[in-house]
Amino acid sequence: MKEYQNPLVERYSSKEMLYNFSPKKKFTTWRTLWLALAEGQKELGLNINEEQINDLKKHLHDIDWERVSFYEKKFRHDVMAHLYAFGEKAILAKPILHLGATSAFLVDNTDLILIRDGLEMILNKLIHILFRLRNFTLEYHNLPTLAFTHYQPAQLTTVGKRSSLWMNSLLLDVEELEFRLKNICFRGVKGTVGTAASFKELFNGDLQKVKNLEKKLSNKFGFKKIFSVTGQTYDRKVDTQILNLLSNISQSSHKFSNDLRLLQNLKEIEEPFEKEQIGSSAMAYKKNPILSERIASLAKYVISLSNSSAMVAATQWLERTLDDSANRRLVIPQSFLATDAILMIWNNILENIVVYPKMIKKHIDQELPFLVTESIIVESVKKGSNRQEIHERIRIHSMNTNEKIKLEGKENDFIKRILDDKKIPIDEKKMNQILDHKKFIGFSSEQALEFIDKQINPVLDKFHHFIDESNNNMDLKV
Repeated sequence: MKEYQNPLVERYSSKEMLYNFSPKKKFTTWRTLWLALAEGQKELGLNINEEQINDLKKHLHDIDWERVSFYEKKFRHDVMAHLYAFGEKAILAKPILHLGATSAFLVDNTDLILIRDGLEMILNKLIHILFRLRNFTLEYHNLPTLAFTHYQPAQLTTVGKRSSLWMNSLLLDVEELEFRLKNICFRGVKGTVGTAASFKELFNGDLQKVKNLEKKLSNKFGFKKIFSVTGQTYDRKVDTQILNLLSNISQSSHKFSNDLRLLQNLKEIEEPFEKEQIGSSAMAYKKNPILSERIASLAKYVISLSNSSAMVAATQWLERTLDDSANRRLVIPQSFLATDAILMIWNNILENIVVYPKMIKKHIDQELPFLVTESIIVESVKKGSNRQEIHERIRIHSMNTNEKIKLEGKENDFIKRILDDKKIPIDEKKMNQILDHKKFIGFSSEQALEFIDKQINPVLDKFHHFIDESNNNMDLKV
């Protein structure tokens, strides 16, 4: 292979997302917009006949790529290249093609269509992940585990409560995505600089007909809203909003990948590892978390691209400048393709994620003795001991235990020291009651279950049609 291949195409993204941003869909949409424009103009009284409309329909999909390439080299203008190539096929309709329109009629409206369709694909994958996380949380909502602050053992939580935090991040992303989908607008027929001057002339100054044409087109392409005002292009701040959303999804994904890699190092939770998978070319014993690492790697890329769209939005001139074009050709599709890949990987991890309860318990047992000192003091005082004296005994034992652990690599024998100390009135039976893991998880289980019931299940119910479908296009390429 001599030529560079984009890894997002070759290795990572789904067929459906690749098609969404493919030349075929893009330029077929251009032709569909030309057809819809002509149909709307005919219905509103312009001199366009049915034969011309049928001619456009007949040649909607037979794009002659060689002729397009020829004309683009000749004109150095992609829209004019496609216009001429289409006109060579749809000869009857050639005189009325692109009537009153500017390039942005095709380019911007098509971009908005592709963005909207891409968001719907992303939403589908987000719902699948929420569904899997919901089930994981239900399974492990009551399994105690060490919680960490500053990556230092803190108190106890549950495995399910921790996974509810991952869900909460995704829920925020789903809510934002729904908002963007609900409020995305069609550019419409705003003309060369956004004034619709050409359409004013075509319809002899009849503003209502121009509005009717916009409404017909927006309905045809599934948009409920139309930009009230634009320059030649729609406000590029819209692109920034969309890429910020994809960045937010990537941030949630990266956070999950961080947590999973930390937990895999502790041997508590592990991403799936295939039977014949090789972790390292040198260290045959290794099970590297490559899926989580891939999420993190792609997420960084998406997060960085959001800055590019912000720069474009900030530096547009007056009604338009073309220094947005090459940037948008790269940044918008690749942000979607990378986010799509991230969510496929995340879904794949959750399909076969592995939890090791015994390792989780082992780590609790190593740290819990230090977390129960207050309970030991309280129980001792109940039996008549002096609070300050017991506190001092516990302090000495804990310091000595820590020294043995850190300097000599010994196991935590703090509990044995307490039981052997005749001045601390705690027997083994009472100590076992004190050390019950579930006494230290607070309301973790209840919080996770209530969160699912009140916030996650309504979302999953709302989008149940996504979950009912098979997981098409969710298999990883590599």
